[in-house]
Amino acid sequence: MDSQKMSYQAGEAKGQAQEKTSNLMDMASNAAQSAKETVQEAGQQVMASAQGAADAVKNATGMNKK
Repeated sequence: MDSQKMSYQAGEAKGQAQEKTSNLMDMASNAAQSAKETVQEAGQQVMASAQGAADAVKNATGMNKK
């Protein structure tokens, strides 16, 4: 095999490896973003539940009157 062909094949392999790496990085980024959104939604649900519980206590104790 001549050196030009070997060089070409090495370049092809490098390009394919870079493409695979890029795809894996995109997948990891998407997974991280999805996890972040899930945690944010869970946090919002917890805050809403806590607010509801606080309101229920205020209503039960008469502290919510205006």
